[in-house]
Amino acid sequence: MLKLFEIVGRRTINWFQLSVDFIRLFIETLYWIFVGPFKGKPIKSKAVFEQMVFMGSNSVIIVFFVIFFTGVVLAMQSAHQLSKMGGTIYVASLVTISICRELGPVLAALVIAGRIGAAITAEIGSMQVNEQLEALDTMAISPVRYLVVPKFISLFFMLPCLTVIGDAAGILGGYVIGVFTLDINPALYMQTALKYLTLKDIYTGLSKPFVFAMIITMVGAFMGIKTRGGAVGVGKATTISVVSSFILIIVADCIVTGVYYFINF
Repeated sequence: MLKLFEIVGRRTINWFQLSVDFIRLFIETLYWIFVGPFKGKPIKSKAVFEQMVFMGSNSVIIVFFVIFFTGVVLAMQSAHQLSKMGGTIYVASLVTISICRELGPVLAALVIAGRIGAAITAEIGSMQVNEQLEALDTMAISPVRYLVVPKFISLFFMLPCLTVIGDAAGILGGYVIGVFTLDINPALYMQTALKYLTLKDIYTGLSKPFVFAMIITMVGAFMGIKTRGGAVGVGKATTISVVSSFILIIVADCIVTGVYYFINF
């Protein structure tokens, strides 16, 4: 019985310490973004733009096709049920609202977490096991300012852009099924799709990527900094990073959706 309490206590302390370290990393990142430039240590714009190209431009294709085919599947599945009630035309509004409010932001974030979050952890984790982070400290260069901040800024602005592209792709997927398979008039389809789409649906969907971007970047960087054990440790850290990002994205999505549901903005 004492051993059981010892195990639970040790796990609790470890989780608490990890939470404190994660919050400390997040605060330090915000410090270098908002306070660092006023102390003569601005973030290099070249590093930010390079990360924007890597995280944003190079991810457009995969985000587009993932959400496009999600829109196709959603339209086919909903049409099967709505046709029984004579409401096939409402496939347009169902797909549009579902994509813009929920599926677009979440799917884009999950794709980026798998692609970019893993890359962040692998890069920083490799530098950690090769003692390159210690070398930066020796040269009085903050690893957080040099490595984490450009990634944080880049993904913070690029993920909402990718979400907009994904939303358009999902709506296009529903349009293809609605017009070419369900024989809905193209003009009527777009009219119905936009008729029930409210401003709240749009800003609810576009506010989530900012939260998801912070989660992906901070989890990836944190796991990279905590990497130990050589190449095997990098692989384990990358796996944990992606899985943790997925879980936190779903949890954050639930929280943000709940806030918009219970509080009228």
